[in-house]
Amino acid sequence: MSQGQTGWTLQGGSVIGGASRPGDGEAFYGHDPATGERLEPVYRSASMADLQVAAGMAEEAFAVYGGLPGRERARLLRTIADNLEAMAPELVERAQRETALPAARLKGESARTIGQLRLFAQVVEEGSWVQARIDPAQPERKPLPRCDIRSMMRPLGPVAVFGASNFPLAFSVAGGDTAAALAAGNPVLVKGHPAHPGTSELVGMAIARSVQACGLPAGVFALLIAAGTELGGALVEHPSVKAVGFTGSLAAGRALMARAAARPEPIPCFMEMSSVNPVFVLPEALKARGAQIAGGLFGSFTLGAGQFCTKPGLIFLPRGAEADALVAELKAQVEKAGAAVMLTQGIARNYGAGIAARQAQSGVETVATGAEAATGAACATPVVMQTDGDAFLSEPELGTEVFGPVTMVIRYGSGDELPGLARALEGQLTATLHGTDADLAACGDLIRILERKAGRLIVNGFPTGVEVCHAMVHGGPYPATSDGRSTSVGTYSIYRFARPVCYQDFPEAALPEELREGNPLGIWRMVDGELTR
Repeated sequence: MSQGQTGWTLQGGSVIGGASRPGDGEAFYGHDPATGERLEPVYRSASMADLQVAAGMAEEAFAVYGGLPGRERARLLRTIADNLEAMAPELVERAQRETALPAARLKGESARTIGQLRLFAQVVEEGSWVQARIDPAQPERKPLPRCDIRSMMRPLGPVAVFGASNFPLAFSVAGGDTAAALAAGNPVLVKGHPAHPGTSELVGMAIARSVQACGLPAGVFALLIAAGTELGGALVEHPSVKAVGFTGSLAAGRALMARAAARPEPIPCFMEMSSVNPVFVLPEALKARGAQIAGGLFGSFTLGAGQFCTKPGLIFLPRGAEADALVAELKAQVEKAGAAVMLTQGIARNYGAGIAARQAQSGVETVATGAEAATGAACATPVVMQTDGDAFLSEPELGTEVFGPVTMVIRYGSGDELPGLARALEGQLTATLHGTDADLAACGDLIRILERKAGRLIVNGFPTGVEVCHAMVHGGPYPATSDGRSTSVGTYSIYRFARPVCYQDFPEAALPEELREGNPLGIWRMVDGELTR
């Protein structure tokens, strides 16, 4: 690859110790999914020796980086954001070639990645996220005196992050997991996704240069690029690694969870894995705007070739003429739609197998299919299927994810059936309700059930599109994630990579700044049970 405007030429290797480090393992290339073209340069998988070096440097770096004040970590996050912003044109160009995602989508994803780094910088610079709590000593308390007790959140140690295939920027090398882990004070070891190695290397060097520019130990960040799964498993098992962030398939996530749990020292895993994001269209809303809802559903489940973790994969509709009209409108839009290029040939094959498995189920009807895919390309054809509530309840497989542009309509007889259908759902990232005020007032039981099933409830919208903000929850009960108490988007995600530490009877000079008398940082703290600055 020729030298870009950032002055970096792709080397075909990992990024360890602030420099490119070509591996000596299996050779592989990135590919253009639309054409099958092999993209230079050749990449050599990182070795176990490379992992040992990177993990050792991360462990050493944690002794320094984990104790830095928030303003220093904020400086690093802002420097990374600035460097990514400077290289955005060539980053988008390479990502487009490796993923076949539209340039407009990748520009938006680049802006989101940069924005979330800057948002975390604001959070750690302000400092109140540490949840400082102070219970001053009460030496005169009867019958027993109370010690001086103070606590706050502290970083865990080196964090392993796995890049996702479907978001080469926002959920990859400098994505939300990396931003949250760095913000909390943890060095990061990223296992780059082999489907976009060039994109990963560009971002990895931008981070490494940022670490160097801020005068921090080189071990604060490393990128390990490798084909296959062996290195990722070894990364999770390495004793220096103290937590894992992952976005990907249920099978891969479960395999990594098992390896993390089998360690002599088990570690927390925050895995985003599988969600079908059910949509419930309620009667009054259906009458008032069925065609509009159909158009929104079509746009949502086909967006990005259906390769969003928030794609609506199940649509619950009552029986009747209004619902028939919505399905007819959905059918018309799908039949006009062309095939879409998917991220990899493997993902396209899995999509085809998933469609075939659904079509083989008794009681499942294929309502509409889009244009056939071009031969030789990693393409997917949009599909709408339909079944009824009884079949859905008797075939649990119908409630599992097929990654790609397909959705399943579930027809039910009356609103009394909805709570039972909702209870049959697995854990979800999102659940959506289309309804009027009267509809929503009549389905309180359904809403209470969905609160237990999903991390984000949506009214009169569509689940694709996840705002990066303080209040966002992008998580949910298993199998949506491995830990439904967490989120992988929004500033609350920082708490995945921190733990509370208590300081009892510490002298003032030995306390972290956040816990000292007089509140030198001016952060919100809980003192004797009351929030105060």
